[in-house]
Amino acid sequence: QVQLAESGGGLVQPGGSLKLSCQASGRLLSFDAMGWYRQAPGNQREMVAMFGASINYADFVKGRFTISRNKARSGVYLQMNNLKPEDSGVYFCIGRSRAGDYWGQGTQVIVSS
Repeated sequence: QVQLAESGGGLVQPGGSLKLSCQASGRLLSFDAMGWYRQAPGNQREMVAMFGASINYADFVKGRFTISRNKARSGVYLQMNNLKPEDSGVYFCIGRSRAGDYWGQGTQVIVSS
């Protein structure tokens, strides 16, 4: 069984920073791609950043967020700078492999003064 565990969410003021971490455990520890999605209340889950053969960012985070991955391809990180209230939501880690997609439980980010 594969599990992805996120950490690093919390409450931050507008303009502040947070770093999210995601670590895989279990049988499959290496993914072809890992990344982050987010979901705000009443909204669909949306891609934030993916790290695979290439790195892709959603337009709304370009220049503010940076995704990175460990060499073992079992962990992924998201450095979020200059956070805005509209960045609030639950951030989910995803790991993609030939066996399928795996999701974490999510970590909440609240950007508010």
